[in-house]
Formats: sequence, structure tokens, C-alpha cells
Amino acid sequence: MKASFSKYIIVGAGLSGLTTAYQLAKMGETDFVILESRDRLGGRIFTNDGIDFGATWFQTHHHNVLQFVEELGLSKFHQYNKGQNVLVYSTMAPAHYFESDPNAPSAYRVSGSSSALIEKLSEPVKNKICLETAVSGISEQGNTLMITTDKGDYRAEKVIITIPPKIATRITFTPELSEVVQREMDSTHTWMSNAMKVGMTFKKPFWREKNLSGTVIGQVGEVTELYDHSNSEDANFALMGFINEALRDYSSEERKKRILDYLVKYLGEQVLEYLTYEEKDWSQDCNTSCERLKSVYMSPSYGNPVFSKMYMKDKLFFSGAETSPVYGGYMDGAIYTGLIAAKKVVSNRNNSD
Repeated sequence: MKASFSKYIIVGAGLSGLTTAYQLAKMGETDFVILESRDRLGGRIFTNDGIDFGATWFQTHHHNVLQFVEELGLSKFHQYNKGQNVLVYSTMAPAHYFESDPNAPSAYRVSGSSSALIEKLSEPVKNKICLETAVSGISEQGNTLMITTDKGDYRAEKVIITIPPKIATRITFTPELSEVVQREMDSTHTWMSNAMKVGMTFKKPFWREKNLSGTVIGQVGEVTELYDHSNSEDANFALMGFINEALRDYSSEERKKRILDYLVKYLGEQVLEYLTYEEKDWSQDCNTSCERLKSVYMSPSYGNPVFSKMYMKDKLFFSGAETSPVYGGYMDGAIYTGLIAAKKVVSNRNNSD
């Protein structure tokens, strides 16, 4: 079967890949295809029951996200932080209650969830996306690259790898990338790969009625962070946060019991009146994590210069949150590299014509 040809192929339909596609379309480029191994768009932006189980917040200095939110006709709102926060710092002492500085701006969230960003970005390029298409090999063939997938072969002048570098090591490159590049790909921590999140919806925000913000910071115990995750209209009420990774060793039933018992202790019995309860363990997502899972508790180093270079005779590019020298590991970094990648591939192609 003959390989289909495109000028550009984007590997990955997460925030960075969709940003590149969106930008290419804005630049008048229409000859491209996006290959996505998942059965959905968004990558590590994933929303269910109105709860963001992946990328959630951005700050005032994340100018690329702010610009896109405005450009795409979306809106933003502040993370709810009124009332007392709970700090659990010892199993031997009572929790510490404190209020956030009212003059300090809280983080932003996208109205309608982070997935609203994905939906808007993908609208003009929906017909260019191939879901459930996993790339296994990329090889040079003259002036083009051959992309091998489980759904057939593709050929392109330029390929942009937007999936996490560690996940991209599963692709066989012919000729091989240098040892330096391979080593950096393998050693770059994948954001969210070790995270576990929990989300619960409620009929009403009972914590607010107790003058609690919904924020729980657990230096010990089952929940490491929890936040009010109600929507921007205050019509749907929720709590969302991160689970202690040690709970991965328990059954789902025992883990849920421990989490609820912990939250009852600090927020009250009304926690048990949840409408929905869901967990997301990103370590079980083969498109995000791998068997060699490594927990990282300090901010990992992102944006290694090897990812800003072009490979396979200037036909292969990297982008994505982990490759960004600007706010690497954040949505802002993913957007930044997506924009840069689009400009680089078009400029490079035009210069070589």
C-alpha cells in the first residue's frame, strides 16, 4: 500500500501539536496531518465530569496561554481561594488553618475546563487528525521521511515530534539519532507521568459554608494537595487534587476509603455526600508513562538545547512541554514550542526551496 504524502506530519494531538496545526493553518499551510496514538485529543489535558485531571492552572506570567485564551474567544477565572486553607504537617499535631493573602493573585483556570482550549484549537484542523494511530518508526528516504504506524505508512517533508521525549524513545529512527540526543530523550522526566489525581463533585460547596477554601496541603497523609474545582459559573461544585503516590500500592477500594477518611477528618462528614468520585493515575497511561517510572519531587529541568535543533538533515523537529526553554512542563511551554515549531518548519522549507 502506497504511503500517503503530506508536507508536514505532526506526531501527537496534545496542546503543543494542536498549537502547531492551528498556527500552520493560520499561516495558510493546509498540507499537514496529525497522528495521535490515543482515542482522544488533548494528551495530558483531560477533563471528565467537569474535572481537569491533567493540566489545570496558569499564572499571570504565562503570556502564551493568556493570549490563546483571548484569541480563541475563551475566558478565564481565578482559582477559588476565599476562606481558610488547611495545612496538614504532622500526624502528631492538629492541622494548621490559615488564609491566603487577599492581595496575592490566585492562579487562573479556563472557563469551561482546560479541554475547552483543546476543542477550540482543534476545530479548524479536525479533518487533519488521525486518532488511534501510533508511530513506531521514522526513516529517511531521500528528501522525505517515511513514518511507519500501526495504520499504515505516511511520508512527509518535515516531521514534528510533540509527544514527551521519553515516550518518543519508543520510535525507531533510521538513521539513529546521536547518543547525546537519545540519552537526553530518555532522561527527560515526563510531566504528570507519576501523578495520581482525585476528583469529586457535590450538590453544594459545603466547605465554603464552613469558611473553608477547599484547599488542603498535606505534607503527610493520603492527599498531598486539594482545591476547590467548581466551575466559573458556580453552578457545578467539585474538589480536585493530588493523591499520595504510596496509595498506588492499595486496591482501588482501600485507596478510596483512605482518601475519604482523610478528607472527612479535615473538611467534615459532608465529603461522603459526593455525587461522583473518580481517580486518574497517569502512571497507568502508556502514552504518558512507562515501566521505568521515576517520581520527581523537585521541579525537573526542561528545555535542553538538543531539542531546539533539527535532525535528519533538517527534516525532524521536536516540540512539547518538556522541550520548552520557556516555562517547560507548563501549558505555556507547550504552546510556546508549538508556535516556534510551526514557524521553523515553514521557514526551513522555504529556505530549502
